Amino acid sequence: MTPTIHKSAGALSLLTLALFAHPHALAQSTGWYAGANAGRTGAEIDDPRITSGLLGQGFSTTSIDDRDRSTGFKLYGGYQFSPHLALEGGYFDLGKFGYTANTVPAGTLNGEMRVRGLNLDLVGTLPLTGKLSALGRVGVNYARVNDRFSGTGAVNVSNPTASKSQANVKYGVGLNYAFNDALNMRLEVERYRVNDAIGNKGDIDMVSVGLVYRFGGPAPQPMQRAATPEPVYVAPPAPAPVVVQAPPPAPVAPAVVPPTRVSLSAESLFGFDASTVKPEGRAELDKFARDLSSANYQTVTVEGHTDRLGSDSYNQKLSEQRATAVKNYLVTSGKLDGSKISAVGKGETMPVTKPGDCKGTKRTAALVACLQPDRRVDVEVTGTR
Repeated sequence: MTPTIHKSAGALSLLTLALFAHPHALAQSTGWYAGANAGRTGAEIDDPRITSGLLGQGFSTTSIDDRDRSTGFKLYGGYQFSPHLALEGGYFDLGKFGYTANTVPAGTLNGEMRVRGLNLDLVGTLPLTGKLSALGRVGVNYARVNDRFSGTGAVNVSNPTASKSQANVKYGVGLNYAFNDALNMRLEVERYRVNDAIGNKGDIDMVSVGLVYRFGGPAPQPMQRAATPEPVYVAPPAPAPVVVQAPPPAPVAPAVVPPTRVSLSAESLFGFDASTVKPEGRAELDKFARDLSSANYQTVTVEGHTDRLGSDSYNQKLSEQRATAVKNYLVTSGKLDGSKISAVGKGETMPVTKPGDCKGTKRTAALVACLQPDRRVDVEVTGTR
């Protein structure tokens, strides 16, 4: 005589497994994160079982008022082991469900169930766009179910309370949108298998939305501006007598050094789909800055390039972000003159590979590897001897 819930979930389970198996799954970053979701929960009350139980005690049921919707929430934290896999644990409260059955002889039977517990899930990620990705999860929940019963009129309840704690499976799917490297939003649909305190088994579904904060995300590096020197008054020298001299020889123009162009692999500088310089890439940029600091250069142009996979607008924006990141690093860490350095994004417009080198349009591991030379940052230096 307690709430029971829908038991079929084949399509949901298959979709979850598909997300885990996808070879190109992608997370926004690695490391620790924490979040909170809230939303609506739903259960199916087993009215035939309630009616049968009352009939066995000599009561006929005239009507049953089900309370099969509630409000739930969950608090969770996890660790992103790789771009496609995380381990997540948390606390959940799926809310209260209940019913009121009206009987003959005159009376009512009231039942209520409260479900709370802990969970531990594996979470997989599948990229859809630059900021939007799909989630799939499967794990175990340890739920505590508290049942309460009461009767009025002719209905007498001998055991008004019961409780039970037991581990069962849970799974779900959802969408994740990254506002930036630190803050994400999630929309999820989950199913929790639970056992109540008097032998019923079933599922409770929760549709929720929430926010996720990722710890240790890269912070933007501020641009350093050279201090303006205070004006210094210099007294003019005394006028010298006019002496007529022969004109000096014409100065010899300095030999112009042709532009020097250096190409750096995007994989060595950045993570996948990221624009923050990795520790491995910093050593390469540090050496370049040391070599350049002793040269009499005029300008430095940093160009970001991507491959042809993805939309034109997304590739253009990513190339601009990567070129700016390299410029900022050369100025702030390499101590180069920021007024002589410019950054520009070329997107996918200047590939290194030729049209017939890498065939296909669908993202595969072979195509991604073939287009690797196109994902780069070129640095062009002009100067005089």
